[in-house]
Amino acid sequence: MSDSSAPGLSDHSRGVLAALVVVLCWSGFNIVSRLGSKGVMTPFDIAALRYGVSGVIALPYFMARVPPRDWPRYGVLALFGGLGYGLLVYSGFAFAPTAHAGVFVNGGIPFWTIVIVALMSGFRLERHIVMALLLSSAGLLLIGYESLVAPDAGSRWIGDILFLLAALSWAVFGLLMRRWMVRPQLAISGVATFSLLIYMPVYLLWLPKAIAASPAAEIALQGVYQGLVAALLAGGMYSYANQKIGSCQASMMLALVPGVSAVGAFFMLGEALSLHVVLGIVVVSIGAILGAMPSGGVMSLLRRSGDA
Repeated sequence: MSDSSAPGLSDHSRGVLAALVVVLCWSGFNIVSRLGSKGVMTPFDIAALRYGVSGVIALPYFMARVPPRDWPRYGVLALFGGLGYGLLVYSGFAFAPTAHAGVFVNGGIPFWTIVIVALMSGFRLERHIVMALLLSSAGLLLIGYESLVAPDAGSRWIGDILFLLAALSWAVFGLLMRRWMVRPQLAISGVATFSLLIYMPVYLLWLPKAIAASPAAEIALQGVYQGLVAALLAGGMYSYANQKIGSCQASMMLALVPGVSAVGAFFMLGEALSLHVVLGIVVVSIGAILGAMPSGGVMSLLRRSGDA
């Protein structure tokens, strides 16, 4: 994630590209996590694969580069960006479908981020950020409309609450990482390391397990995607985008995840796209693009529109 990898691009462009990589990774994350929850594995098993694989890879890198005096800060980041987020999301998938995760997690992260920033800044927010949040929220509700109003909702509301809490946990992680100016590589390796050290002993000693009864292919899929793609690649790219374009803008890009998931399911799985889903994707995309634009770019665009 070195800046020299794309010498012709501005920091803002690099941050937007990193956020788009996160969108692709998290679109697959929703599907893979839901598949895992429908198998024999418990949410604790899936979390163990995430933290076990990523932690074993990250631990030597982290220990060699971060002195012990700085470890408490990374432990706090792990509680929010690793353990809190992961356990809440995996538990939510046991109650609610992927569409709900798209709405409440990927819509909740920019919502909570902007709410926290507003509280910390005395409610001084740039106008285009507020407009982007409103557009993205409206689009997400259109995408998830059918699932959210289904008559057989049952206990889905439990999953929705867990997804909202997961979004809050990730929003706090992003804001803390930016406030402390932690390098993306160290942030994500620290999260993986401390998630491994905190979670795995508890999992092995006390939590319910069904991983031994799971097919090898399912274990491999969850281990690779959760531990490598979701925890390390997506987490690192989000950390990078957070530093380059800001917490509000980086979180706004995540509103694209449900739409990308729906389009991917249409082409790969043959799932139909209804009119309101297509409309929701368009509205979310406009909101995400507006939210990711730098303030100067928005004002310049508005001036050109007024002069036309």
